[in-house]
Amino acid sequence: MNSEKIYGLILSGGKSTRMGIDKGMIDYHGMPQREYLYKLLKTLCHTTYMSVREEQVPEFSQEYNLIVDRNEYKGPYNGLLSAHHLNPKASWLVLACDLPLIDQTALKELIRERDCTKLATAFATEESGLPEPLCAIWEPEGLEKSVAYLNAGNGSCPRKFLINGDIHLVVPQNEEVLLNANYKEDYEKVLMKLS
Repeated sequence: MNSEKIYGLILSGGKSTRMGIDKGMIDYHGMPQREYLYKLLKTLCHTTYMSVREEQVPEFSQEYNLIVDRNEYKGPYNGLLSAHHLNPKASWLVLACDLPLIDQTALKELIRERDCTKLATAFATEESGLPEPLCAIWEPEGLEKSVAYLNAGNGSCPRKFLINGDIHLVVPQNEEVLLNANYKEDYEKVLMKLS
């Protein structure tokens, strides 16, 4: 049976190679993005964690709950499944650091629309209809099945797993919240929107 509680997880252990600088350290809202998202989820989730690489640990004060990547899987699944290992019964609201326009209104919408009988509840745009795996609530069963999916050699893309799974898609009222800032041009576009 799935828990009503939702745990928050900020994925900040990526290497940000396309942006050229750590996306978690970019300041869109008066503080590093990873800290902004952490504080946002802290207001909505039972407990919130920051997913990090081992070498990032000294960058954080004791104010932050950290989950160090176990390096058992590649890409975003590294952080996702490190969190699942910590608490296999938890449902995780997962956010990537490259979502500078995500806000409390959108996250409340995602939580309100959550269907805990599915593997995950994920945001999607009307146009693409594709799940955003790093702006989603992953249920324990979805993460457990992900392990089997990865171990079967199906690749390491969480979106592909969700596309083929029994999930619930939610189109946010303001689709701009799903803007991914992966490149310098995206960063400048976001700054213009926020000004």
